[in-house]
Amino acid sequence: MEKSPLLIREQLEKLEHQVLSPLAAKSDESKGRERPERPCNIRPAFQRDRDRIVHCKPFRRLKHKTQVFLAPTGDHYRTRLTHTIEVSQIARTAAKALFLNEDLTEAVALGHDLGHTPFGHAGEQALNQIHKGFHHAEHSLRVVEILANDGKGLNLTWEVRDGIREHTKGKEMPILSDARNGAATLEGKLVRAADVIAYTNHDLEDALQAKLIKRQDIPAGCLKILGATHRIRINTMLTDLILETGRVNQNRVVMSPRVLHATEKLREFLFEQVYEHPAIAGEVEKAKKVIQDLYRYFLEHPEKLLEVSGKKEFRFELKQEVCDFIAGMTDRYALDLYHALFVPRPWT
Repeated sequence: MEKSPLLIREQLEKLEHQVLSPLAAKSDESKGRERPERPCNIRPAFQRDRDRIVHCKPFRRLKHKTQVFLAPTGDHYRTRLTHTIEVSQIARTAAKALFLNEDLTEAVALGHDLGHTPFGHAGEQALNQIHKGFHHAEHSLRVVEILANDGKGLNLTWEVRDGIREHTKGKEMPILSDARNGAATLEGKLVRAADVIAYTNHDLEDALQAKLIKRQDIPAGCLKILGATHRIRINTMLTDLILETGRVNQNRVVMSPRVLHATEKLREFLFEQVYEHPAIAGEVEKAKKVIQDLYRYFLEHPEKLLEVSGKKEFRFELKQEVCDFIAGMTDRYALDLYHALFVPRPWT
């Protein structure tokens, strides 16, 4: 006799209670969605959220958004999409080893950067300067709650939205969040740590490939503790995080003092020697000008914003509409639009 689809979801939810850690978030214990809806017959709630994120347009646009290098033409430089995939892989590995909810972990990881602007953090800084209070983590939440799915939002569970909002760190923020701050779930806290592990290693590899730095420039103490290669460093950080978090067995993600210190030093090196490198800084100022000129232009020409966005009318105040539109652009779309609006075309 065939199993009913409804029984499949119920069995998967029951299996979570049997297999997962007591610290893990359980799908059938979610705080729910902003708009109640009928559960899927087959997929538990967090798996359904993961699928919604993967299939939304903002997720697809990540493939043409900057990670470190603006609008890179090299095939092997990371973009915001490849970064997101690497974060997801690292976070899922940790979640599986700690018997946490892999679906929730992956949903948060895949959605954590949906609100990133074109040109990476340069675009974010430019928008924040002219549209006060803009931050990509908050905007990622706005994307999944309001803007995605043709303005209907994705109606994700509370746990996924909480993890997306709390994933960010910033230059001055500590790498790890404890039980009192950061995401409410241990899965959300894992994504925060996985984000650091991912970009600390792949941005270093990209900087070496771009010849912004040489291998001998990397602090020797960091390499001694973490490892000499990309693969070994990720394995060292991730293994340490899994073992230490499992040993503590609380609602917090931890690393050993030795590995955490080396990771922090390597991250500081990246900020000082890569992200603020003169070769990047010069392009950052150009990118900021593109963002800010577009913002001012659409404030002065709202009819043009309706035209290029394909909208018939505005849903929010003009400043918010402009901010939402620009934040959703890819690098190449922003450059093409800037060229069309500000660069004269030869008469033919």
